[in-house]
Amino acid sequence: MSLKNDSNFQNLLNPALWKLKRIFDDHKKELRIAGGAPRDLLLGKIPSDIDLATTATPDEMIEMLKKEKIDTINANGIKHGTVTAHIDEVNYEITTLRIDKVTDGRHAEVQFTTDWRIDANRRDLTINSMFLTFDGEVIDYFNGQEDLKARKIQFVGHPEERIQEDFLRILRYFRFYSRISDKEDAHCKEHLLAIKENAAGLAGISGERIWSEIVKILNQPFDRFFVRYLYELGRVRIIFFIIHYL
Repeated sequence: MSLKNDSNFQNLLNPALWKLKRIFDDHKKELRIAGGAPRDLLLGKIPSDIDLATTATPDEMIEMLKKEKIDTINANGIKHGTVTAHIDEVNYEITTLRIDKVTDGRHAEVQFTTDWRIDANRRDLTINSMFLTFDGEVIDYFNGQEDLKARKIQFVGHPEERIQEDFLRILRYFRFYSRISDKEDAHCKEHLLAIKENAAGLAGISGERIWSEIVKILNQPFDRFFVRYLYELGRVRIIFFIIHYL
């Protein structure tokens, strides 16, 4: 599918993004739009932010941007493959394609790659695993477009594997279900079973990370199902956060 003639897509491509694209092209490195922007554009929405993915390594990006006199900030993200370019008073996060080599349910040790499909495979949900070229072509390895049309929330690959890589994905699943689905009870049984069997892993997630997801779930459609399901799972700590919020 192509979004080349989509007005929201055209408006997204500001001069700063085209400048970044030229820099990466000059160094023969691929640069694509990733994360939530392709999903939101396919839903007819204007993305609230833009994340970029590339075949360039962090060191290569820093060298390229330095030559073009573009500042980079937030050095803490570099070990995970993310370089933040500050251009025209806006920050753009650009992340090297990567593989999660070792995970503990909270953090990951990554290895860089140039394979777009492998990077997409490590993402949480099919609707978040798509890329978008600057020509408007949607790169979709795991049927994210079909799931969006059907209002389905699906983990990429095996739900249990995706959850065990980062247990916070349990909450992200419910967040996007509330945003995308048009039915309260259309959950995939396999997904709910994987969530139930791995819910204890949320105990190891920091309160800050849990809170950041909860506030995005509450006041969304079907948030009552989310709270009720947490109660059934015995996730008292998370329910405490919700009560505090209310």
